[in-house]
Amino acid sequence: MVPSAQPNETRGVVLQLVFAECLIGSVGVFVHESHQDPVTAVFYRCLFGGLFLLCWGLAKGHLRGLWRERALLRGAVLSGVLLVLNWVAFFGGMARSSIGVATLIYQCFPFVMLVLAALVQGERTSPADLAWTVLGFVGVICTSDPIRLFRDTESSYLIGIGLAFLAALLCGVSLLMSRQLGRERPFALVMIQCWVGVAMLAGFSSSHVFHMGTHWAWLLGLGVIHSGIVYVLFYSTYPRLPVVTIAVVSFIYPLVALLLDYLLYGHRLVAVQMMGILLIVLGTLGVNLKWRPGFAWKAA
Repeated sequence: MVPSAQPNETRGVVLQLVFAECLIGSVGVFVHESHQDPVTAVFYRCLFGGLFLLCWGLAKGHLRGLWRERALLRGAVLSGVLLVLNWVAFFGGMARSSIGVATLIYQCFPFVMLVLAALVQGERTSPADLAWTVLGFVGVICTSDPIRLFRDTESSYLIGIGLAFLAALLCGVSLLMSRQLGRERPFALVMIQCWVGVAMLAGFSSSHVFHMGTHWAWLLGLGVIHSGIVYVLFYSTYPRLPVVTIAVVSFIYPLVALLLDYLLYGHRLVAVQMMGILLIVLGTLGVNLKWRPGFAWKAA
């Protein structure tokens, strides 16, 4: 149950979440404008984000007694490996397709979590949830522009689509692992995951980054904003809002990504991709809000 709150307080929390979703929607722009390869971009996202979260956590007391929680540490390391690989695949997918298309395909990760929870963890999944999941996956196929795939089989575009879908799979697995571990200490979990990324990618980051230039501002923003401020806002608002609000507001992320991709880089969607967006929206809301036949629904 979500704690009761005054209307004005709830409105402020919702605005915080909207702001966070707008910020995360710009992640593709920061990656593109940094002009770095995916591994290098993720390394500095983890480094600058990890430093920000470490300082914030120490200042707010979120990390007190963390090193005694062995189960959390082990789980954070393993899920962190998957999360970092997910970021690398996602950034690679954006570079080879487009920011908007890769982001839309990436939005299937909640469906991946649902399927894996049923197959691996034995969680009961209703036929209605499976139907919404299938609808969402059809939407993902539509957003990849299947007409273009059949007409112009560009290897780079195909690889981009594949990387974006791989990122969604890795994200789904990582979040599924983190769901139990991070229930009590989500902030500590994501901080550890960032430092796992630093350790993983330190030897693979490009040395061509070491020169003066505006790319440092984009990389700093990628870490501080998208792995620092955004996560602080997410974890401070989630416990204070109902699932229905979080589910609806989460669609600001892909919409902002699509808008920026169009305004800055001229990438526009065709009709079948627009239909894909609608199907993903319906599928995600159907799963999160527990819609049932007849559109009688209730919040989870």
